[in-house]
Amino acid sequence: MSRSIEFIGRSAGIVQLRELAMQVADTDVTVLITGETGSGKEVLALFIHDHSRRAGRSMIPVNCGAIPSGILESELFGHEKGAFTGAVQARKGYFESADKGTIFLDEIGEMPLETQVKLLRVIETGQFQRVGASETISTDTRIIAATNRNLNQAVAEKHFREDLYYRLRSVELLIPPLRERGSDILMLAEHFVHEFERKHAIAFEGFSQESGELMLRYPWPGNVRELRNLIESLLILERGKKITPDILEKHLVQRSRHKGLVHEPGKSEKNELNLIYSSLIQLRQEIGEIRQMLQQALLYRQPTSPLLLPAFPAQPLAQTSPAPAAQDEAPVRLEELEKRAIGEALAKFDGNKRKTAQALGINERTLYRKIKEYGL
Repeated sequence: MSRSIEFIGRSAGIVQLRELAMQVADTDVTVLITGETGSGKEVLALFIHDHSRRAGRSMIPVNCGAIPSGILESELFGHEKGAFTGAVQARKGYFESADKGTIFLDEIGEMPLETQVKLLRVIETGQFQRVGASETISTDTRIIAATNRNLNQAVAEKHFREDLYYRLRSVELLIPPLRERGSDILMLAEHFVHEFERKHAIAFEGFSQESGELMLRYPWPGNVRELRNLIESLLILERGKKITPDILEKHLVQRSRHKGLVHEPGKSEKNELNLIYSSLIQLRQEIGEIRQMLQQALLYRQPTSPLLLPAFPAQPLAQTSPAPAAQDEAPVRLEELEKRAIGEALAKFDGNKRKTAQALGINERTLYRKIKEYGL
């Protein structure tokens, strides 16, 4: 029986995505869901499962990036007693447990190559062996996979098997990032408000119109997950009172400061880059002199990278002369901050331009142009 999992949104991209998901739901075709971190890949997988004929069975989610590579195979396929040190009894794996249901393989791009071989066999034959066993087990399990990586590039770099890639993407569904979904942001915010009003027994007075406009302009680097966490924090910490732009701005800055310090398995590289992002945000919040210089720079040049924009829109810029810099302190231009951020990111990733572009939230073409422009 369906649990009526919702995939909320009225933007053109989401409407089309939901229609495609409904078309493939009642089949057994393997689906590959792609999209940025936090964009709702597991929710879409649940939506597909709950509109399929397997809805009465379980959907088992597996985070391939959070399970150590040495035990992932055992977790997926099970093991026999004595198969390895610590295997004191036989154990079923996720594929046995998900028989007649669905298995959701999140962060499939992090799966080791040796495990990819066995997964390919399951897709092609519906059979596998437990670790340490010779007996073949059959399973009737629908596979939905997801990734925020560019698997096509991973194939080119020999980090992902080409044959598995093409078997997984029988149907590929791309979830657009929240910043491209327009008024869906407010619709999702309202949905989360109702959820947390019930959960925490808090009556919420709502958002001011200006706060709603601010939410529409904010770039949401953490996507739907960031919005959901923000709404819960606002309701709890502000005790349900009406949210004004000042209150919303305060919470956005605080979350940006600490985002890079919160550990998420498999996300250490992005966490460290978030520290760079947070430092730029704090410049605007804490140092008035630099804020004035940035505002003057923005009068003449509009930045192109979402990393370099403040976490919220700047106040209207006054047509006044910049405040004089201290005698022992040279003015800091926006271009210099941009150059510094890109340089630190390149250093962090040992010059890997793909990882640098992903972490900064820009495409590689823009990154190459910036490298050339700044002589990095």
